[in-house]
Amino acid sequence: MNEFIEYLGEMLRDFGSIQAKRMFGGYGLYHDGLMFGLVAEDTLYLKADDESRPHFEALDLPCFEYLKQGRKIKMSYYQAPADMLEDREQASIWAKRAYAAALRAKAHPH
Repeated sequence: MNEFIEYLGEMLRDFGSIQAKRMFGGYGLYHDGLMFGLVAEDTLYLKADDESRPHFEALDLPCFEYLKQGRKIKMSYYQAPADMLEDREQASIWAKRAYAAALRAKAHPH
């Protein structure tokens, strides 16, 4: 297992158990079967939606994007704030926010 993933598991202990599944050369982070985060190149991105996106935008955090057939594809995941990775309480708050966005997305799929 990746050291960064192990560290995230420790930081998110107050939030609850997480599972990491390999995907796209990175990892998807799951809680209770729902993906709420992803790790790409040792950077954590958290699920966001219209309700939670302003928290990320207020900190000028970029969304996750990748190239597909020469086009940039933006996903509904935003880079986690740096202080989240150093403060277990902040980690729990941000993880709960991301998980809530994942629950809303599941309840109202496109």
